[in-house]
Amino acid sequence: ENFLQKTSAPSSTNSYNACISPNTLNLGSFTKLMKKLQEIHPEASRDKIVNALLEVRKSNKGTLSGLPISFIVERTSGIL
Repeated sequence: ENFLQKTSAPSSTNSYNACISPNTLNLGSFTKLMKKLQEIHPEASRDKIVNALLEVRKSNKGTLSGLPISFIVERTSGIL
C-alpha cells in the first residue's frame, strides 16, 4: 500500500514520474530498466535515456506495458 511512498525518489530527481506513470511501468521495473540502460550507455544522461524511453512508448501506442524489458532496452538503445 505504501510501497510507492517509501520508494519514491525526492521530487527534484523524480522528473520521470510526469512522463512515465506507475500504471505504465512499475517503479521496480523502471529502476531495473534505467540501471541496465545506464550500464549499456554510460555516456547518456538520465534525461536522455528517459526521452528515448518516451519515444519507444510513443511508438508502441503510448504504453510500455506488456513489452519484455529486453525489447525495450533494444529499442531504447537504438534511439540512443
